[in-house]
Amino acid sequence: MVRKRLEGKVALVTGAGQGIGRGTCVALAKEGAMVAVAGRTESKCVAVAEEIRASGGTAIALRCDVTLRSDIEDAVSRTVRSFGGLTTVVNNAQSLRDGPLEFATEDDISLSWESGALGTFRMMQAAFPHLRENTDSCIVNFGSATAIRGSTGFGAYAMAKEAIRGLSRVAATEWGRYGIRVNVVVPHALSPAAAEFHAADPERAARVLKAVPLGRVGDPELDIGRAVVGLVSSDFGYMSGQTLMLTGGA
Repeated sequence: MVRKRLEGKVALVTGAGQGIGRGTCVALAKEGAMVAVAGRTESKCVAVAEEIRASGGTAIALRCDVTLRSDIEDAVSRTVRSFGGLTTVVNNAQSLRDGPLEFATEDDISLSWESGALGTFRMMQAAFPHLRENTDSCIVNFGSATAIRGSTGFGAYAMAKEAIRGLSRVAATEWGRYGIRVNVVVPHALSPAAAEFHAADPERAARVLKAVPLGRVGDPELDIGRAVVGLVSSDFGYMSGQTLMLTGGA
């Protein structure tokens, strides 16, 4: 039997109940990783975990609000107890409330910050003692093209997403000695949030799509999840501290 690329890997994915999170979990599981599907809405995570198991994969569902350190520590502990360790963390969870900067409130900024930058930091810190026990552990964090471009109406979100990229570069430098690689993925893919954006402002959505040279929106599993599989695998074993743009050339 051909050995799958990620056999022996244990991955904990946040924001995993839908969209890119779900696609990433499915892609990881198809390559042999044992996957902890973590998110705020437990029922969605249960559905994803059942989908993976129905296809022959290994997965558990975990309720995890990344704004709560207690939830994160519990998710990490349950993953380690279930699968015997932890080699991979994918920080996808992020909430936002968009709008022009002149009308943004500190509550808007706090929502993005707590769920994004601080949520990512909390998970990385909680997972670190377990990741350092392996010779090839990997963290994949999620950035955003809206932050890199400075897209109108996404100030609070951009703050959190660019903070995540800075955090990732520092972690790659400090934790490389333990064999922990840290990279960032910037995706453009179908998701519930993207669907809401398209429905709310179809003209702007059409302009965004027109600016994508490949002419389509990415698939959460095939375009984003499969790329995460590559980053997690030994194929990218010498890549750390980098940002991988998965935006169809935009």
